[in-house]
Amino acid sequence: MFEIKLKKRLSGTGGDFDLNLNLSIVEDDFISLFGPSGSGKTTVLRCIAGLTDPDEGFIKFGNKVWFDSVKKINLTPQERNVGLVFQEYALFPHFTVRENLEYALDKGQDRKIIDELLYISDLKELSDSKPQRLSGGQKQRLALARAFVRKPSILLLDEPMCALDRSTRRKIQIEILKLYKRYNIPIIIVSHDMTDVFKLAQKTVMLENGKIMNSGTFSEMFNKESDRKSEFVGEIISVQKNNGIYIFTILVNENLIKLSVSDNEIENINTSQKS
Repeated sequence: MFEIKLKKRLSGTGGDFDLNLNLSIVEDDFISLFGPSGSGKTTVLRCIAGLTDPDEGFIKFGNKVWFDSVKKINLTPQERNVGLVFQEYALFPHFTVRENLEYALDKGQDRKIIDELLYISDLKELSDSKPQRLSGGQKQRLALARAFVRKPSILLLDEPMCALDRSTRRKIQIEILKLYKRYNIPIIIVSHDMTDVFKLAQKTVMLENGKIMNSGTFSEMFNKESDRKSEFVGEIISVQKNNGIYIFTILVNENLIKLSVSDNEIENINTSQKS
């Protein structure tokens, strides 16, 4: 289990504020940090990774202390075994796909994981290609695969899909879930896209001005029953059928709305709405 309790003074567009976080993460948690820009989400990831020092607090993984301001413990990023994926791919341009993965191997580590990750990430046919020949989605799949090479204690994703189009984003969401289910590594994702939160995370933590304002499952935090008489334009995220009633989950601006539609009513929905 991860135990994270930290404080740090930050500067935002509205002035200075205190990041104050108290969070526990079990072994197979998939958590999203959600909230407005400048609320401290990326700083949380950087503190966990050892790239930014909290002003006070502690970070523990099991019985191992990564950071403790009182005991003056502060492990280096290399000592923490954290996987990091940012929106920038940070690939080695002169290495092939395979070589980018091999570079992440620990000394003496079994190399079988390279072939396994190439297969899971659908990069096997591109293993001898260099990054400049890859699409944006392929580059991000490679960056994700590389983060899993050392089987990190935790994987931190900082808006890894923000530069991708909607179709590619959906494919990367699937890749992330495949890797997550295969290796059972706890993941924290920072994203401003509601579909990332809906499709990936088991639990969402809402940060605002450095403080946890709310936390829970997606349904507990975001689902809203729609007024049947209201009109809106949105993207259908999922459709479920239960006892003759279709439940549409629709992304409208930054909100997900639940819409119940009967068998008779669904015939009145035009083709573009059903897509």
